[in-house]
Amino acid sequence: MTRDPNTMGGRPCIRGLRVTVGSLVGMVAAGRSVDENLRLHPYLVAEDIREALAYAAWRVEEIELPLVAG
Repeated sequence: MTRDPNTMGGRPCIRGLRVTVGSLVGMVAAGRSVDENLRLHPYLVAEDIREALAYAAWRVEEIELPLVAG
């Protein structure tokens, strides 16, 4: 995953491409298969989809704590 403030508003993207992790995860959640996603995005490989899902799972489990002023 890459993040660049000048690409897709800084959202996490696949290998610097203009394909966001969120869009891939959304397509998988909507029922699109890996093969279908690869057909729709011929510049991706199956590992890209696995990495997007792993990243999304990691982000869901990450705990964000509020900063407390001292």
